[in-house]
Amino acid sequence: MDWWKIIGAVLFGLIIFRLGLGFLRALARPVPEPPPAGELRKVKIQYRCSLCGTEVRMTTATNEMPTAPKHCLEEMDLVAPIE
Repeated sequence: MDWWKIIGAVLFGLIIFRLGLGFLRALARPVPEPPPAGELRKVKIQYRCSLCGTEVRMTTATNEMPTAPKHCLEEMDLVAPIE
């Protein structure tokens, strides 16, 4: 009976060790490179749903004036001017 406890403790310790090592490896990975210039543009546009009042701020888009997102099955209204 004591052998099963020892084997179980060793296996449990190995599992914890592997999980900890995996977390440390995930933290050690370098940050991925940003996308090439020109693909995403910085924008500062705010939209509001006219039905429920939900507000959305768009910070990046593929072009300077993207299409409005949809909420409640209708397009949202532009609230803040483009800077």
